[in-house]
Amino acid sequence: MPEGPEIRRAADQVEQAVKAGPVAEMYFAFPHLQSYEASFARANVIKVETRGKAMLIRFDNGYTIYSHNQLYGKWYVRSAYEYPVTKRQLRLAIHNEKKSALLYSASEIEVLRDEEVEDYPFLAKIGPDILNQETSPEELYERITSRRFVNRKWSSLLLDQSFVAGIGNYLRSEILFEAGIHPGKRPADCTDEELEQAAQALITLVERSYQTGGITVDEETAARLKKRGQSYAQRRHWVFNRDGEQCRIDGTDIQKISAASRRLYFCPTCQPE
Repeated sequence: MPEGPEIRRAADQVEQAVKAGPVAEMYFAFPHLQSYEASFARANVIKVETRGKAMLIRFDNGYTIYSHNQLYGKWYVRSAYEYPVTKRQLRLAIHNEKKSALLYSASEIEVLRDEEVEDYPFLAKIGPDILNQETSPEELYERITSRRFVNRKWSSLLLDQSFVAGIGNYLRSEILFEAGIHPGKRPADCTDEELEQAAQALITLVERSYQTGGITVDEETAARLKKRGQSYAQRRHWVFNRDGEQCRIDGTDIQKISAASRRLYFCPTCQPE
């Protein structure tokens, strides 16, 4: 499933396309939405936001289109009315004179009045989105140490969208490595220094992944590994998907475990239990 940075990059592409001119035609695959198609004729897009793994396309007609890609959803941006060759099912199409923004395979799409957006069930319960709103390390430290979250294991806490929106499986492993925290710990088990490192790592890793197209190692390490001939996939992460390979910091073998029913990777020396 794409995580927050991937959805934000998709939103950037969609925004550039749909703001190129007023809507020429709107298409909804789901019957309960088709009555809205005429309401979008000649409407203009104001902006495209993300809230974790959800996307909000805001129009000047008082409506917002909410979508969540879930496991299989994918956006394509093409020249107007040019469709990709794919076996996926088209769920939403926004056409203007120059571009088409096309959402395939997504199962969760809704049309909301602007005043209904904040009360939509998924949006009402999620935590801050680092890529959509200014969030400081101090604010995240307070959130981490709050009664609601402090006694949760990091391995499950980081996947909880009500904690911080947009964190998924690869970011979970990478954030814990960057902070030097063992995945079996809780915030309550951590030192103040570890908690401060975790708050900063949340911001650093999400922003870095967004800016680099999914790379979570630092710029210097990425450049060094690229110079050695490593592919994008090989040089992308500190620990994620690297079980049995050597830690980039101290050479220890990376370990893989299952946590919250999903795979998690860590370095046992950089992240001591």
